[in-house]
Amino acid sequence: MKRCEAAMPPRRTHPVANRALAALIEQAAWTHAALARHVNAAAAASGDPLHYDRSAVGHWLTGTVPRPEGVVAVLEAFRRRLGRPDLAAAHLGWPDPGAGPPDDPWHGDPVARLATLGEDDLLNRRAVLTAGTFTLAALSSLAAGTRVPAAAKVAAGVAARITSGGRAPARAGAADVTRIRAATAGFADLDDQYGGGHARAAVAAYLAREVTPLLHGTTGRRRPDLFGAAGELSYLAAYMAMDAGANALAQRYYISAVRLADEAGDLVSRATALRSMAVQAAELGHDEEALALAEAAASALGGHGPPRTQAWVTGMRAEAHAAAGTRHDALSLLHRTETQLERADSRPEPEWTGNYRRESLEHQIGLTLTRLGDHAGAARHFAASMNARRPVERRTRTLIGLRAAHAFLRAGDVERAAVTVLGLSEDVRLVASARVRGELRALRTAWQPYRKSALVAEADRAVRGA
Repeated sequence: MKRCEAAMPPRRTHPVANRALAALIEQAAWTHAALARHVNAAAAASGDPLHYDRSAVGHWLTGTVPRPEGVVAVLEAFRRRLGRPDLAAAHLGWPDPGAGPPDDPWHGDPVARLATLGEDDLLNRRAVLTAGTFTLAALSSLAAGTRVPAAAKVAAGVAARITSGGRAPARAGAADVTRIRAATAGFADLDDQYGGGHARAAVAAYLAREVTPLLHGTTGRRRPDLFGAAGELSYLAAYMAMDAGANALAQRYYISAVRLADEAGDLVSRATALRSMAVQAAELGHDEEALALAEAAASALGGHGPPRTQAWVTGMRAEAHAAAGTRHDALSLLHRTETQLERADSRPEPEWTGNYRRESLEHQIGLTLTRLGDHAGAARHFAASMNARRPVERRTRTLIGLRAAHAFLRAGDVERAAVTVLGLSEDVRLVASARVRGELRALRTAWQPYRKSALVAEADRAVRGA
């Protein structure tokens, strides 16, 4: 009898005060521990980790209200589980966390949104996180094929913006566009050498305080070029934020990049940003959304644009189809990617966003084969991509190298995995990248059963603490 009593769950000493939350937990079919895990995962995607456990959920049920960023994370966890982007704090029995009504980054003045986003990022304001974790709701209009407001509608508000923030408008010219693009290229080189966690504040400051004031005051024939250059910088800010693990922030920057591309009438830049949003969704495990975004990127191009850009987008479609389980489509798209890249017989475009080369395709093939379960094939392609990388691509080479090592390990080639990591150990320490650290953690966990191997033990010591 005593054993039976010990196996029973502990009796609740406090009654459930929050019936709305209890009902949603039951609808989601979650235990308290499972809810806590999903909330922590949603918060981690925003770059603001939380560490709730089942006892915290118990406190919520008895009337405790988590702090604002916790409310936002709980909401996002339930939205994903239940497929209800309309859920608000009131549905959980909680007051609004202070972020106001659900914010739609696809609407409103794109320049004002970008300026605020850059300032919040620069000053590390918590508002930039509580405005929303990485959220699937922000992707719903894209999945439905919805376009953002036409540039003509936004242009009608230019006069109202010119004096915003008390700043005098600055009319931009060709020299400003050249300087912005040169700065973007320089920041991109730093990103690829040292990772998105390095120099992000400098990018945010330049974007918010040097670039957006020019957007307020420029009309006429220079306007498309200026908005295009600003969109490329917003795209880079997004990529760096994603690499640094600040995924909510990255999502907002990517959306700004899409909207600025639309203002510039640049479908190639629109497709570029949507394609990278698909990468982000895929890396966060949102396969359905990744496929919708990859298809939206292809739709933006409409079968036109530079062959390298078409190949870049088609390769992402292949990976997304592999994740969706459509093997034939994935392999067919990989073949099309290779054909498109072969047609790009000129050297890679000078713009850093158009630099799609054979080693990029090797990486994409590796990602697609990983999704299809062919780890030996993936390892070969990852390794080919890693070995062809230029010295300036330290972060990319390190990230792909760790993926190669993990693929070798999954394929049973333990020694090759360890040797690959040993060759990357110095670069791993130089790169400030949450994505690199995540790959390294996953690899070190996976090779625990092989720690008796002298090579594995040596490799593990070489990257310990990185």
